[in-house]
Amino acid sequence: MAELGPEDEKIVVLARSARARTQATEGAAVRDTDGRTYAATTVELPSFQITAVQAAIAAAVSSGAEGLEAAAVVTHRPMVDGASVQAVRDLAVDAPIIRADLKGDVQEVLR
Repeated sequence: MAELGPEDEKIVVLARSARARTQATEGAAVRDTDGRTYAATTVELPSFQITAVQAAIAAAVSSGAEGLEAAAVVTHRPMVDGASVQAVRDLAVDAPIIRADLKGDVQEVLR
């Protein structure tokens, strides 16, 4: 599908690894405007649920990130969850959101 640069490929690999490590529904990774990366998975607890993208963004923001360059999510779903898209857009209106399948093959890039 889409050709990714090395930095975007890296966040897809990180997202895939995070998901595989815990067998979560989704894995995600984001790159902040300083080039730092954060990976996370879906959290589904009785008291709250959070998408993998939201969890990765929470890690970035709690580490001082003020903006995002890109986000990637590895999922079996046919689209990126609306809450995940909104979380990215809260920090960056034009950051690409890369959706990859469980093998890491890019299915779409939202801009």
